[in-house]
Amino acid sequence: MNTLYSFRRCPYAMRARMALRYSGVEVDIVEVSLKAKPAEMLALSSKGTVPVLSVDGRVIDESLEIMRWALAQNDPQDWLLKDDPQGQQRSAALIEENDQVFKVHLNRYKYAERYPEQPMAVYRAEGEVFLRKLDELLEGRDYLLAGHPSLADVAVMPFVRQFAHVDRQWFGQTPYVRLQAWLQRFIESDLFTSIMKK
Repeated sequence: MNTLYSFRRCPYAMRARMALRYSGVEVDIVEVSLKAKPAEMLALSSKGTVPVLSVDGRVIDESLEIMRWALAQNDPQDWLLKDDPQGQQRSAALIEENDQVFKVHLNRYKYAERYPEQPMAVYRAEGEVFLRKLDELLEGRDYLLAGHPSLADVAVMPFVRQFAHVDRQWFGQTPYVRLQAWLQRFIESDLFTSIMKK
């Protein structure tokens, strides 16, 4: 059986679970306590971080790789934008900016007390640069790069959700109304609600 070691609230694990669910790959999900990581997971991946997918004797321990693997099995709505090379490049660039830059600002904003060098508002403003970019991409369409969800939407969404949840009232009052609607659409989708069930 294919096994996914996951942590329900981890944004990396969320995006892996969404891709697996969407592609219809059957996996056994093992919910991991981050304080007591299972020995069998550590035996598969010494990194000790979720998600870790064990499939057909192969171990994939990067969330984006898990997503790409799942979509290679089945991609009914063309998340990979396979006939759009420019879209694929834009998708890769957005995900890289999310993972390398936005995630740093998100961590500092969310755990501002650990980073007393700057006030929380400074970290939020740094993260807002990415929010503004996403909101602009949504002009005239419901998703970031196409008229349907793509890998970029699903890879980025759990991190935007986390940023929004630090101070929901603030996020609700921002001018990023397209982004707010995009996030809400995902949060209410069957795909997201199904992977967040306890």
